[in-house]
Amino acid sequence: MALRPVQVNIKAVDAPAVGDFWAEALGWRSHRPGTTVYVGPGDAMVWPDPVAVGIDVVPVPEPKTAAKNRMHLDLATTSPSHQAELTARLRARGATPVRIGQGDVPWTVLADPEGNEFCVLEPRDVYRDTGPVAALVVDCLDPRAMARFWASALDWTPHRVTDDLAVLRSAEGTGPYLEFLRSPGAKTVPDRVHLDLMPRPGADGAAEVTRLRTLGATDLDLGQGDVPWTVLADPEGHEFCVLAPPGAAH
Repeated sequence: MALRPVQVNIKAVDAPAVGDFWAEALGWRSHRPGTTVYVGPGDAMVWPDPVAVGIDVVPVPEPKTAAKNRMHLDLATTSPSHQAELTARLRARGATPVRIGQGDVPWTVLADPEGNEFCVLEPRDVYRDTGPVAALVVDCLDPRAMARFWASALDWTPHRVTDDLAVLRSAEGTGPYLEFLRSPGAKTVPDRVHLDLMPRPGADGAAEVTRLRTLGATDLDLGQGDVPWTVLADPEGHEFCVLAPPGAAH
């Protein structure tokens, strides 16, 4: 497993406020090492966290459009009372209920203070050991194709693959699941939320990027200029980045 997700990247007009919101949502701490706000477990900032997938909130001038994000977080809860308490606490911190056609479901769909959708799940045994983030959920047209790409990209284990849903998890059985949900309509706007990957210690970052291209990833120019990370898109156009390990030469 030469690559692993290290953080979910969220764009925000008010990065400190959104970072503080997600710290509250996850029971983690927000840190401001520079222009971005990093949210991770523990009192001291450890980046990248050796196990958890953190959150990096990046300031941008443009607010979120009305389009639903193609990626969102599902939050785990341990009991009905925990689900109700977390939902109430986050609504008090600026979350708002969202109707995205979910109908009558046992989970609660909310949006953070800048409109990024997420779900507070009812207790589910499958997520009992994931930590506060149960799953990273991606809307897509073809879950089977997404499972093939991402299982190969990360060397993660498929737990369920159907025409409507594909579920992957780290082979070590730690951290959140990565889920691909069949949704109508192709991607039309740049992703407000995306994954950042990092080569594991000792891995060749350039070779990993080349490997991703052979799997079907394509290069993206979003105006990032000369940066120490590589911006790519998966076969359905979802952006993601391959970061340089700490201390790597630019």
